Amino acid sequence: MIRYSASETLFVFDLDGTVTEQEILPVLGAVAGLEQELAWLTARTLTGEIDFVQSFRQRFQMLRHVPLERVQAVIAAIPLNPHIEAFILSHQEQCALVTGNLDRWIHPLAQRLGCACYCSTSRLEPGGKLELLSVLDKGEAVLELLASRSNIKRVIAVGESVNDLPMFQHSDIGIAFGGVHAPVPEIMCIADHVVHDGQELCRLLNTFLLCSPIKE
Repeated sequence: MIRYSASETLFVFDLDGTVTEQEILPVLGAVAGLEQELAWLTARTLTGEIDFVQSFRQRFQMLRHVPLERVQAVIAAIPLNPHIEAFILSHQEQCALVTGNLDRWIHPLAQRLGCACYCSTSRLEPGGKLELLSVLDKGEAVLELLASRSNIKRVIAVGESVNDLPMFQHSDIGIAFGGVHAPVPEIMCIADHVVHDGQELCRLLNTFLLCSPIKE
């Protein structure tokens, strides 16, 4: 039997609709005059009706003409769940964002939260043109986190969409969080806990720090 200490625990969070209180890309869609189109694509991506990689590449193409400074300003103003934000800020070394969203777009939020951030990557070309380099696989991100932190023995994942399945599958404990919209059935089937309120979620997360459950 293995007894975990708090320092051996890593919390990995989805960003959009988990840490944030809105899905980010539809908000950007409103700036680009494409709110309905982005909302439609995002909703179907969350449920797995559209493959995430295909969908993200399509949504990136729809938004790439919006100036980066404008995108970052809009994203910086998106509200975060206050309880989850406070938890991450209090435990930055034990938390990580694992998101399919784009590095340069979400930079203000990553800076604000101050924890590790794994995301899709981009390159800024001369003249300010943004190029998409890679779309994140969340399962690979968790494996990379484990490889880079030899002290971590237990990973706790928090998310709600089909895109979070690989993150849950490579974690020890999965928490389906329905703070913004209902977790998809595929996540509900494999989740160890289901929580619909940010304050309640953080109470649960704190129990993993206060206690050291025994793994057989």
